Amino acid sequence: MVTSRPTSAVPERNSPPRRSGIGRAALSGVLAAAVVLGVGHLVAVLIDPAASPFYALGATMVDHTPHELKDAAIRRFGSRDKQALFATMAVVMLIGAAVAGLLERRRPIGSALLVALGGLTAVAALQRPTATVWFAVPAVAGVLAGVLTLRILRTGGPGLRAPAEEGMTRRTFLLLAAGAGALAAGTAATGRWLGTRLRDVAADRARFLLPRAAPAAPVPDAAQPAVAGLTSFLTGNERFYRVDTALQLPALTSAEWRLRIHGMVDRTVEFDIDSLRDRTPVERIITLTCVSNEVGGELAGTARWLGYPLADLLAGAGVRPDADMLLSRSVDGFTAGTPLSAVLDGRDALLAIGMNGEPLPIAHGYPARLIIPGLYGYVSATKWVVDLEVTRFDRARAYWTERGWGDRAPIKTASRIDVPAAFATVDAGPVTVAGVAWAQRRGVTGVEVQVDDRPWQPAILAAQYSVDTWRQWTWRWDATPGTHTLRVRATDGTGERQTEQRATPFPDGATGWHSRVVTVR
Repeated sequence: MVTSRPTSAVPERNSPPRRSGIGRAALSGVLAAAVVLGVGHLVAVLIDPAASPFYALGATMVDHTPHELKDAAIRRFGSRDKQALFATMAVVMLIGAAVAGLLERRRPIGSALLVALGGLTAVAALQRPTATVWFAVPAVAGVLAGVLTLRILRTGGPGLRAPAEEGMTRRTFLLLAAGAGALAAGTAATGRWLGTRLRDVAADRARFLLPRAAPAAPVPDAAQPAVAGLTSFLTGNERFYRVDTALQLPALTSAEWRLRIHGMVDRTVEFDIDSLRDRTPVERIITLTCVSNEVGGELAGTARWLGYPLADLLAGAGVRPDADMLLSRSVDGFTAGTPLSAVLDGRDALLAIGMNGEPLPIAHGYPARLIIPGLYGYVSATKWVVDLEVTRFDRARAYWTERGWGDRAPIKTASRIDVPAAFATVDAGPVTVAGVAWAQRRGVTGVEVQVDDRPWQPAILAAQYSVDTWRQWTWRWDATPGTHTLRVRATDGTGERQTEQRATPFPDGATGWHSRVVTVR
């Protein structure tokens, strides 16, 4: 008589534990998603870098981010906002990929999810301003490779159906996973290498020779008080703020660059670098300000810009009298709408090719960008500019004005305390308070400082370089022990005093008085 033994609930020694199966499934999804991005990026290099799935998704996120979140990101991360976006995207993709792998454990649901996300990515790529029908190809190619990778990692091969934890040894899975990782890393690295080979913009910039120009008037010592911690009058290229919508720097060499002027003009004209060299360049010192700058923020900077008067370039096309807007376009499709009057009223509006004595840094628009004093950058400072359309505000809208931002954007009077630092502790007695103020095109004629709720006191203004640059100031404070609040306000050249009323950057620039809390011991 044969006696049957009860089935044990303990798994057999050779059966992989459930926890291992979940880990394999999640890792399979992550590797499959990495293959999607790597293959997609490699294919995009051959079509257009903007078609890369990762960048297409990121750019779409930027385009549809509410201004409140955009301002919060810039306020929190400043010029590192793109790195923060990349990190957030990577985390979200990692979680989503792991979920896809887990859904693939018994049925090909994870593969279906990858296909659906690939379709959305292809649609996002096709919505880019410079897109052609080929922009969908990198996403499609990446998804096909990713789905195949996921199926192999889960079954051991396209024709097998058993889940990895049942039909594949641990050694086999690790070999397949290593192959998938190598494929993802190899395609991504090859894409980066090939992209650099096809358009070595850094090498092109290193060979670029700036034309000779009469130098801008030197900055006098009287315009730069010798105060430790005070913002330098001129901002170095490496410290100059960067805020734009480009998630990857456009790869545009000087030989490829062209500037087309068209629209409401008598004739369409086109310039290349060689034709610009036949013209006379100028050098000007100008302060730029970002509309996203909060009260007391650091999204402002002053540099020496070398370029060509924009009014002269437009004159060659013959601007029609009923036009009132200059719509500039970057090589990556970004647009900005500038009041035409700001280009033609005699101010130093430039097509700039140099910054602080060297070719424009790639991150600041190499080989050419716009610099138009007195207006926030989103309507006046297009980088990597390749197209100027003379038009009207009632006929065209630009990237940020389509999203509710103001369309004229004159820079508002602002001032900032640099010294003492926020929440600093200082000794009682004489203390130097110092900072900067700006009101481009109007100039700064007065700065006042207030301690707590006491009467406002006039600060000493450094020499004004021009109405298009910021102005430094200092004030001697006889500090008494305790915790005090310092405030600053400026008056512009029209006699208008900086408003106390707080306003956010949206829709046309922040307002309010900057303040700092200081402890005196």
